Amino acid sequence: MVTIPKNKQSSDFGASLRRSRFFEVLVMRRWVIVLMLFLPLQGAAQKLIQYTSGMGARDPQVASVWILYDGVEATHEGMTLLADSAHYDTERNSFRAFNNVVINISDTTHIYGRRLHYDGNERVLDIWDDTVLLVDGGTELRANHLTYVRDSETAFYTLWGVATSNDRCLESRQGQYDAMVKKFFISNHVRLTDSSMTLLTDTLVYDTEAKDACFYSPTYIYTDSSIIYSELGTYNTDTRFAVSYTASRVENNGRTIMSDTLLYDEYQEYGRAFGHVMIVDSLNDVTCTGRYGETHRSNHYSYVTDSAHVLFVDNGDSLFLHGDTVYLTTDSAGAINTVKAHHKVKMYRGDAQAMCDSLFYSAPDSCLTMYQKPVVWYEHYQCSADTIVLWHDTSGVRQVCLKTGCFAIQQVDRERFNQLKGRQGIVYFHDGEPDYADVVGNAHMVFYITEDDTNGGRQLLGVNAGVGNSMRIYFDSTRSASRVVACDKPDMQTYPVTKLPDELKRLQGFEWLSARRPKKPSDVYVW
Repeated sequence: MVTIPKNKQSSDFGASLRRSRFFEVLVMRRWVIVLMLFLPLQGAAQKLIQYTSGMGARDPQVASVWILYDGVEATHEGMTLLADSAHYDTERNSFRAFNNVVINISDTTHIYGRRLHYDGNERVLDIWDDTVLLVDGGTELRANHLTYVRDSETAFYTLWGVATSNDRCLESRQGQYDAMVKKFFISNHVRLTDSSMTLLTDTLVYDTEAKDACFYSPTYIYTDSSIIYSELGTYNTDTRFAVSYTASRVENNGRTIMSDTLLYDEYQEYGRAFGHVMIVDSLNDVTCTGRYGETHRSNHYSYVTDSAHVLFVDNGDSLFLHGDTVYLTTDSAGAINTVKAHHKVKMYRGDAQAMCDSLFYSAPDSCLTMYQKPVVWYEHYQCSADTIVLWHDTSGVRQVCLKTGCFAIQQVDRERFNQLKGRQGIVYFHDGEPDYADVVGNAHMVFYITEDDTNGGRQLLGVNAGVGNSMRIYFDSTRSASRVVACDKPDMQTYPVTKLPDELKRLQGFEWLSARRPKKPSDVYVW
């Protein structure tokens, strides 16, 4: 037997104890690690539903289910539930309640129904009734069946649902309400109404606080004064302001605005349109198009710009007008009052065409004024001046005044032209047909004398040319110049056609502009 010294025993015992404690600590650390792996799962486990009732008993067939009667009250993580009776499954932590079900989710959110199933682990409620009612502040939602997810504070329905918020009413076949952001996300036969508006669409997001309705499908908005159509946009039910981004259209008392993008204030009856703009005024038979437009019915104006085009229809005749910008104003009854067109203006009508830099039309005066080098083509005539003013009445054009630099040209053949120029010219019409014209102030004339030949053509007999203080030209039934009379000491001569001096073949300032004359409606775009 070997004897171990005391100090040696003490030393070995201490070492043994230290080794024992080391392994103990190591084992404990391993258990701590294992426990730490399970702690998140235990922390994520849901609390059991707590309840009280007047009477209760276990279900004889399912031991984990308690059948509760006589004033059931249950609580779970801040939610309170009241019902006449209930079945509580302690194993699944689920609750079924029956009759007079009241769920108080928060101080402002409550749900009322007849039957309920609550999954305490998932925190999801399903409520049924002829009319389930969810109340969230000033918002109420009714449906036959609601699913409420407590974690996201969201209610869902898949059959018809009806919601009210203030005086707004939302109806749809399916949808959801997010109580966190106070928004409805609804679809399938959507209807939003109030006392003066009805919105019909298929997909809608409605913000009950901002009162914004956002739609993502073909949508009609009917109001007391207008009809709005859009396939993507927003409408504020408080301010009555609409923004449409696709297939935009507004109809308002005989006026329709169409465009790619549209901003419309219903209260002001004011709209701004962008991209492929068209304004149709059925009251006045006027259609305006352009790339940008505005209309303000209460201020009685509309305008289009960026390649503006206007179509006027009057007694079956169509007038096509193009310019960079076109303005129209109306009177209190909605009839056109004035038309203004600016920069590179061209007009086309079957019997007359014109071009100028700008124009102004006054409906009360039946007067059209063209500015800055205007040119008017009528039949085989071309008239130009610094300013041209045209008056008309019910029978058609009544009078045309060519102010300053009057020059009238009629083509006789390819190389020859009748010409009349002076300081000012006035053309008089009778029953819409030209009767005669006066040229006043330093009048010059070149007029070819013709007669009909046996072949149905016209034979040139000579040329009258000269100067006078004033001249008058008469028109026959074919709208051709039949004769010219020079007044106040004229200096006139008649030349054989071949002997006409070169300086009289083209009077000073002569410019034949037939290449710029619109031959068809689309030519108004060609400057």
